[in-house]
Order: sequence, then C-alpha cells, then structure tokens
Amino acid sequence: MNDDFKPYDNESDVIRIGDLEIENRVDRVALMGDVVLTKDKVGLALAKELQALLGNIIQCLEADEKLPDAVKLKPTTEEDNPFF
Repeated sequence: MNDDFKPYDNESDVIRIGDLEIENRVDRVALMGDVVLTKDKVGLALAKELQALLGNIIQCLEADEKLPDAVKLKPTTEEDNPFF
C-alpha cells in the first residue's frame, strides 16, 4: 500500500492495486478497474493491500466529525484534446 496516499486530501493522487486504479478527490475516492485475488501468495498480498487501503479510507471517514449524510457529486465533463 502506498503510505503517501491520503484519502480525500487532494485532486491528483492515483495509485494502483493490481489493475484497480484508485483516484483521490477531495469529495470522493474512485475505484476503477479490477483486481483478481488468486488463492496464492500474490492474491494474499493484493488482498492485504486492498484491506489497508479500505481501512485507511474508513479511518479517515470516521475521524471526520462534520461528515455529511451525502455529498452531491459534480458531473464529469469532457474536454477537447488540445494535441489533436
């Protein structure tokens, strides 16, 4: 697990666990892709990494005394690629 990843801390951190991409935002943490937890040492290592990430997210949420009931997420927008 990447110890530098601080949930809800910025709009730029992205880490990977297997093929699962975790994007940090100030109002959400987005998980996209997949991670295959095989019944072997590799699967165990990935499962522990995922467990540590989720534990970190839960700890962060539980520590927020002003945690709202729900946040309204802004819809994503598409921008034209300036290089094409």
